[in-house]
Amino acid sequence: MRKTQTRDQAQARVKAARDRYAIWSALGVLGLIITMALSSMARAEGGETITAHGVSTFGDLKYDADFTHWDYVNPDAPKGGEFSTWAFGTFDSVTPYILKGNAAAGATVFFDTLMTGNLEEPDAQYGLLAQSIEYPENREWVIYTLRPEAKFSDGTPVTAEDVVFSYDILVSEGRPSFKNTFRDFKNVEALDAGRVKFTFNPEGPLRELILTAGGIPVFSKAYYDGRDFGESSLEAPIGSGPYVLGDIDSGRSVTYLRRDDYWGKDLPVNVGQNNFDELTFEYYSDYTVAFEAFKGGAYLYREEFSSSVWATGYNFPAIDDGHVAVETLPDGRPAGTQGFWFNLRLEKFSDPDVREAIGMAFNFEWSNDSLFYGLYERTDSFWENSATLQAGDLPSEAELALLEPLSQHFPDTLLTESAFSPRESDATNLGDRRALRRASGLLENAGWIVGDDGFRYKDGEKFTLEFLNDSPTFDRVISPFVANLERLGIDAKMNRVDPAEAQEREKNFDFDVVTQRFSMSQTPGNELEQIFGSQSANVPGASNMAGLSNEGVDSLIRTISNATSREELDVAVKALDRALRSLHIWVPQWYKGSHNISYRDVFGRPYSENPPPLSLGVESIWWWDQARADELKASGALR
Repeated sequence: MRKTQTRDQAQARVKAARDRYAIWSALGVLGLIITMALSSMARAEGGETITAHGVSTFGDLKYDADFTHWDYVNPDAPKGGEFSTWAFGTFDSVTPYILKGNAAAGATVFFDTLMTGNLEEPDAQYGLLAQSIEYPENREWVIYTLRPEAKFSDGTPVTAEDVVFSYDILVSEGRPSFKNTFRDFKNVEALDAGRVKFTFNPEGPLRELILTAGGIPVFSKAYYDGRDFGESSLEAPIGSGPYVLGDIDSGRSVTYLRRDDYWGKDLPVNVGQNNFDELTFEYYSDYTVAFEAFKGGAYLYREEFSSSVWATGYNFPAIDDGHVAVETLPDGRPAGTQGFWFNLRLEKFSDPDVREAIGMAFNFEWSNDSLFYGLYERTDSFWENSATLQAGDLPSEAELALLEPLSQHFPDTLLTESAFSPRESDATNLGDRRALRRASGLLENAGWIVGDDGFRYKDGEKFTLEFLNDSPTFDRVISPFVANLERLGIDAKMNRVDPAEAQEREKNFDFDVVTQRFSMSQTPGNELEQIFGSQSANVPGASNMAGLSNEGVDSLIRTISNATSREELDVAVKALDRALRSLHIWVPQWYKGSHNISYRDVFGRPYSENPPPLSLGVESIWWWDQARADELKASGALR
């Protein structure tokens, strides 16, 4: 059943309650006076503290306290129109921070955070709900002073108690991974209505923790009084963000409506952003159907990830008529970690030689020529396409200083050979005999011997392998891989399931091998524990798909989190990249350091060929070109 709210209804649900909170501004002034007094006391008792409008990993901020907007936005961008794109699979919730259910795309748009980042600086935050931040040089605690004007969509003020509640509820009822994320938070307390203090474990990754605290979404404590935060729901939540829930067709589409009364619309961090009146995500469970729907005008914007579709599909009449634009724009981020991930929780994948052997059966060169039209390059690094973070030839002296004390946790070749890269296979022959012979030798050395039936066995157990796949377009990639594994004597198969089943099985690590991609930060830190850390290896819903649990990796992650300079960070990340690659926890796939996009030509944007390095910012910094939309509507090219 479709639930519909008009814009007026969504933005005026409880406006009558707002007059009761008119004294909030006066209280904010009082809170500021108290803040100044207590800050002076802190300096007298515990040394100097830093009070600022923002914070960064290593102390450098591009924007000073008087900035008016990000350099990459159009501060005069018009408001209005709509943005629509597609999402894969289905959804049954608009609650994005819990394990139950599948949350709709974009559902975090309801909630503001204490601080916010931008699309230029990978390791900086500036005040959003918080007007200022105070912390000592060692970063063992931080105090956020909230903006008096910050309000939820029902008109009630955002208070320090709401921040404390948000932290507590995420730990107690949020995704299990939050407990790990916040494990070095000793205490979170409301000092008064407008100030909240986070105190951290002095032995924790203090450089990271202050940024983690700034990124916590803030919920209304009053709204959840009598509601179960841990249960998935399609009810429109109360948040302080720039959008509220509009139309929702469960599992099929969701629309968010821009708030004309959004409290933070004129803040420097928001100027030139949140320009569309409506954001819509249309859901499809089949990639081909989704592409055909785009061609027919069912949604307006599409980023293309299929090489075959990009090479052969973008020749339809709307492009020739100039109604649909097709572009390739640079992507300034590391290319990401896309690959086939092994489930190391299973005994059959416990030997890295076995995992390396399986990787040899994936003939990327054949796939690239035969399936991908030569559009991709092979991934080998977890920070692919990053000159400063990607490990290279033999380890440097600085890397060796980190790796030698941990060498017992990694293969012997870690210190003596170049960082592992997959061997190049014969592009003209799927079943490259040289690669398969090497793989066979590794399997035999690991005790997996070919039996009379042609399959490999060890201790009486047949080597079986299942690829969990929810994408029909990946059939053509996995099937040749399966064929090569069968040549090695592995009883391999592909199991294609619907997206809902795939999401549930991935959350509970019920798979042998699964395809996954992570976008890696240019300033990595504590979030690496969620992908590679031992503490997340068996936490349902965590991002540690491989189930990696390795003391050496944990130590390197701690070194990264505690780095005090960019130079230290770069060396530590290279060492971690080298170590992870030696363990063969995945079969790396491919990358292309650019965005392939297409869209109905009804948008304006603040850049032409060079977007901000961290994102295209399509949903936020683009805008609706009404004149161009009128032209397309007049020609019948726009619904």
